[in-house]
Amino acid sequence: MSLRLSTVILPHRRWHEGGGATWQRAEDLGFHAAYTYDHLSWRVPFRDGPWFGAVPTLTAAAVVTDHIRLGTLVTSPNFRHPVTLAKELISLDDISGGRITLGIGAGGSGFDATAVGQEPWTLRERADRFAEFVPLLDRLLTEDTTTYTGKFYAAGDVRNIPGCVQNPRLPFAVAATGPRGLRLAARYGQAWVTTGDPQLYETGTPDQSIQAIRGQVEKLGEACEEIGRSATPDVENGGIEKILLTGFTPEFRSPGGSAEGHPLDSLDAFVDFAGRHAELGFTEIVVHWPIPDTPFAADEKVFEQIATEAVEQLGRPGS
Repeated sequence: MSLRLSTVILPHRRWHEGGGATWQRAEDLGFHAAYTYDHLSWRVPFRDGPWFGAVPTLTAAAVVTDHIRLGTLVTSPNFRHPVTLAKELISLDDISGGRITLGIGAGGSGFDATAVGQEPWTLRERADRFAEFVPLLDRLLTEDTTTYTGKFYAAGDVRNIPGCVQNPRLPFAVAATGPRGLRLAARYGQAWVTTGDPQLYETGTPDQSIQAIRGQVEKLGEACEEIGRSATPDVENGGIEKILLTGFTPEFRSPGGSAEGHPLDSLDAFVDFAGRHAELGFTEIVVHWPIPDTPFAADEKVFEQIATEAVEQLGRPGS
């Protein structure tokens, strides 16, 4: 399978002040997918500025685009319930004509962790909730009627008719690095998502990052093998795709952490970065849409050149 290039568009711009045009431009540039974060607010410098909801944003994006895939990267249980989320996703999949991917993860300890009044969950509780959240969401998106009572979540005679446009449901891209999360990705994910090893961002090297990610890929393969699933990216034959959300590995440190500079400094630098990760088995690489004066700042002309030329460059012999 050839490498795909996608983008993340943060929901920080008012729709009629350029927000909508960004999604249209992403489609025009040929990105495979355009994702957005699903948070109630996010870290500095976005914490005290405009920040909009993921599902309404994706709904609007679905209306102004035609073929680009859309999705969250990622949704978590921090402020979501499987029953209400399923209804929103079925609606969104219908509005988009079957173009939605759900990126989903266990959540973290950031601002969303206590936004609806709960005490912060421990790492163990986040994992426990995630292990219940994903299977229930899978049922809700594939069954006309669902009844379930668990430790954390319940569904009482919930009706989800007509279900998703995509069959049997919209795809899950499960973000995970630990053993329990990787087992969920292996069982329920059409794709697996990683950002690399966050402990290496500040002081690690690109080579150390590659080794850490290679280890994650190997553990995903072991989780797939446990249930008799192929770890290849051939989803139609039971495989699982692999997605790298960039921006959080040493190469993206400022100044750039690799000999070639920051991956978004030039087409060549990005092709080098993407090629090294494609060799690990990644089928999709996601870059953040440039935002000036933030960690995601980048030259827009270079960014557009990467969007339109990188995949072809990677496909050439010797790349």
